[in-house]
Amino acid sequence: MDEAAAKDASDAKIMILPEDGATDTGLNSDASVTVSDGKLTDVTMTSVETKQTVSGTIAADGSSWTPDQPLSRSTAYKVTAHAVDSQGRKAVENSGFTTVAPANSFIGNFTPEDGSTVGVGMPVSINFDKPVKNKADVESAIHVTSSSNQQVVGHWFNDKRLDFRPQEYWKADSDVTMKLGLDGVEASPGVKGIQNKTVNFHVGHSQISTVDTETHEMTVVRDGRTLRTIPISAGSDENATYNGKMVISERFKQTRMNGSTVGFKKHNGKGEYDIPDVPHAMRLTSSGTFIHGNYWGKGIFGKTNTSHGCIGLEDAKGAKDPKTDGAWFFDHSRTGDVVEVVNSPDDTVKPDNGLNGWNMDWSQWVAGSAVQ
Repeated sequence: MDEAAAKDASDAKIMILPEDGATDTGLNSDASVTVSDGKLTDVTMTSVETKQTVSGTIAADGSSWTPDQPLSRSTAYKVTAHAVDSQGRKAVENSGFTTVAPANSFIGNFTPEDGSTVGVGMPVSINFDKPVKNKADVESAIHVTSSSNQQVVGHWFNDKRLDFRPQEYWKADSDVTMKLGLDGVEASPGVKGIQNKTVNFHVGHSQISTVDTETHEMTVVRDGRTLRTIPISAGSDENATYNGKMVISERFKQTRMNGSTVGFKKHNGKGEYDIPDVPHAMRLTSSGTFIHGNYWGKGIFGKTNTSHGCIGLEDAKGAKDPKTDGAWFFDHSRTGDVVEVVNSPDDTVKPDNGLNGWNMDWSQWVAGSAVQ
């Protein structure tokens, strides 16, 4: 993200509660959306698994939104909120959280979604809402297989996160099945699973995009063929972009980026940047690294690295120009595609920072399994 926010950015500041990534949230009054210096125009809350939309009401003065009924237990939700300020300038905010499960049960929130098509880098990643002590029992109850016949092994990053992947990327045009047989499986004394489901997803194209921070270029290769070479601007020397293989985990046509949420604060406590309408943004790490469109940086693409760690592509305000590099890359990418950064002065991204277990060698990966 560049330090210089656009001068004509919206004053509207949207706040979604619970915070992005929250777990064990309440069912009745924990969820809400508010806005300062603007009015809400649209709020959509959707169950990740069922795709059902939660009905809600925007207050008469446009300052807040609340659901019309209690939320469901053990459910992951996504929220997108739009607002405008007094001059009609738009802002958008995205967030996701999971509601509480009963005290004597646990659930696993997983990605990718059933029926989805993903890139070759997409692992199966399961985040449990309670700590797992009986790791071997839980891992043994989850089976991940591929039509490519690749060996798939689980790896525990901590007592709440278990990822599965093959040694190399998934084969393009293959089908993966996860059987989640956790119903009745004890994660810890007195806490049992309640899920028994089968998840299928398709691995589509193989797209690996290599970002060279020294040449300020990204080469997009799909199924072995170079589609395009795009000028970019990466992280500055002070805030360099991570090296390594990073998997696109989320995609937003527009989203807000606020430096204070990822540790970039000025002496007054406010973020070094706060841009409410970043176009064509795709998440690469959980710590806040994105590859995204940039409409405020002039003359930087292909020439210099100026951001706080994100990778910027030339774009238009409002994400309305399909001819820009930012729009093209967004339209030609999907979750699970890989963006590999080379020649950056920073360290290699940690394997658990996002869906980035490919940065761990296979022997280490297998050593993190509870059943190997």
